[in-house]
Amino acid sequence: MKPQNTQLDPGLYLLATPIGNARDITLRALDVLASADVIAAEDTRTTRKLMDIHGIALNGRKLIPYHDHSGGAARAGIVKLIAAGKSVAYASEAGSPLIADPGYALARNLAEGGHYVTALPGASATLAALSLSGLPTDRFLFAGFPPAAKGARATWLAELLPLPATLVFFESAKRIQKLLEELCSSGADTRQAAVCRELTKKFEEVKRGTVAELADWLDEKPIKGEVVFVLDRAGDVQDEGEMEDLLVKAMADMSMKDAVNAVSQALGLPRRKVYQAALEIGRKE
Repeated sequence: MKPQNTQLDPGLYLLATPIGNARDITLRALDVLASADVIAAEDTRTTRKLMDIHGIALNGRKLIPYHDHSGGAARAGIVKLIAAGKSVAYASEAGSPLIADPGYALARNLAEGGHYVTALPGASATLAALSLSGLPTDRFLFAGFPPAAKGARATWLAELLPLPATLVFFESAKRIQKLLEELCSSGADTRQAAVCRELTKKFEEVKRGTVAELADWLDEKPIKGEVVFVLDRAGDVQDEGEMEDLLVKAMADMSMKDAVNAVSQALGLPRRKVYQAALEIGRKE
């Protein structure tokens, strides 16, 4: 179906774009790309290619960049255009705008100024990975990219692991193995998880299993491409024996302090309770 050129009200139109397959874009998004007075894009080359694939011409309209490095001046320019009565379509490079993408400050400033802001839903790597993971989707948290520094990443994981929700991470193919190894060290090795890569693309692949199984798989078969990692929530402790078993296993490889931290994080239990159990185990040995 050919995109329809319609008169848009002045304002900001946030467009979700394909995460891989170019046909994963809504008809409404194509209509807005064909109709907006100005098109702002996280990556102008990607957006121009997408428009060419779907037969949408610029016809003299401006295609301007707006990305992580765009500052206040770029935002002010777009605000000025909309205040002058222009409609501006903002296209992410891939997926839904503002989800691990720039645009938050722009949308906030326009909304606070009383300008029209709307979002056109569509492709999302987060939701696609959740659907394919085989893990609970009734409650989930998108955690974005883990910090690069080891200490910051450890603190970040310690805050997330006890949460009663399925966790979704973005991670590079080069660092996913390290993340899995650190999860194993944190006592999350038995949690169910899924590594989803190249979603909607030719070499799409989803590998499911425990964190430990996935770490072994990646050790034998390094991967390439864009990765979304999905981790199941901490399970409920059915009895004291489960906590003690994890503690014994952890204390065999690390100090009591580190073992207590790892088990309390993995099970979402108060550190004091786990520490008391560790002391009892120590007395028995």
